[in-house]
Amino acid sequence: MREEESHYGDVGATSPTALIGAHSFMAKSRQLKVFRTPIGFHDAYVAAPSQKAALEAWGSDHNLFARGEAERIEDPKLTAEPLAHPGQVIKRLRGTAEEQFAALPPAKPRKGGAADKPPEEPSARKRRVPRPDRSSLDRAEEAVAAAERRHATALDAIAREEEKLRQRRRAAEKARDAELDKLRDRATRARASYERKLETWRG
Repeated sequence: MREEESHYGDVGATSPTALIGAHSFMAKSRQLKVFRTPIGFHDAYVAAPSQKAALEAWGSDHNLFARGEAERIEDPKLTAEPLAHPGQVIKRLRGTAEEQFAALPPAKPRKGGAADKPPEEPSARKRRVPRPDRSSLDRAEEAVAAAERRHATALDAIAREEEKLRQRRRAAEKARDAELDKLRDRATRARASYERKLETWRG
């Protein structure tokens, strides 16, 4: 409350409109739902008031919910972080790297390739190529996720400042209208009195 009063110090007591706006913001926060959709090897979570808002946060032009590619979740372990950062996309890796590679479909043998040749003797088989290192990919994806979180936090802060400015503007406009109405009424009465006296003087 002290913060709101500091904003309205130049125009009088705390604006009722500002209090209504604050209660409205808290009510919207309680109406948030958490949605999830798969993106690559990650699950993308977002806390939003509607499916439409979730699709906008994910940057999707398609209705992923109608396709069965997105869903609402209510598991407290999964919803805690998204609810702490409304509107921000939270990505979590699905399973381990081994599980992800195991889920990939087997490569189809090329026509006329090794699949058509008789199996080689064990002694003639080449040494198995080691699995590629995905650390660079992990770092790149984490950098993207960190940038998304950073920008979302900055935009949230700006949105809060904008709401405070809107509240101050509404309060200032209300104070202006009240003062001008009073002064204009006083000026109207003064003009009427002056005209009566002038008429008497002209007699």
